[in-house]
Amino acid sequence: MDISELTDEQAKELMKKENLATSIPNAYHVADALFDKYIKPQAVDPTFVLDYPSYMCPLTKDKRGNSKLSERFEMFVDGKELANTYSELTDPIEQRKKFEEQDAERRKGDPEAPPSDEDFLEAIEYGMPPTAGIGIGIDRLVMILTNSPSIKEVILFPTVKPNSQEQ
Repeated sequence: MDISELTDEQAKELMKKENLATSIPNAYHVADALFDKYIKPQAVDPTFVLDYPSYMCPLTKDKRGNSKLSERFEMFVDGKELANTYSELTDPIEQRKKFEEQDAERRKGDPEAPPSDEDFLEAIEYGMPPTAGIGIGIDRLVMILTNSPSIKEVILFPTVKPNSQEQ
């Protein structure tokens, strides 16, 4: 299945067919639930997942030659995300368009869709050089090394206590 082509209507059908645990039946959340169900459990050895659908990566440049994908990869170990890496979107016109798409999703009821960031848009309008980075935390590494089911069990001041059923 090519999830970069997934529409919200197809996502609703797929959510029912696959019995996915997501309360928001849009392409983003269903693709993420499919990933959690089928890909993460297979990523035991260090695994790099590339070419995320662009609709899942609003701050990321589209992949050169394929605007349905993004320039992003994540590294997983033991079924847990260890690192998130991507090329930052530095085109203010394209970034505004992606923020507007997120705003539309939030208006449709997606509480996880973040609001537009006008300060960020203004900053990249002044000119932002090509930027990329990797997000990796000691807490994630400790979680993997101690076989903890939740990152909340290894951070010093979790905002929510760990749930024994949480992965």
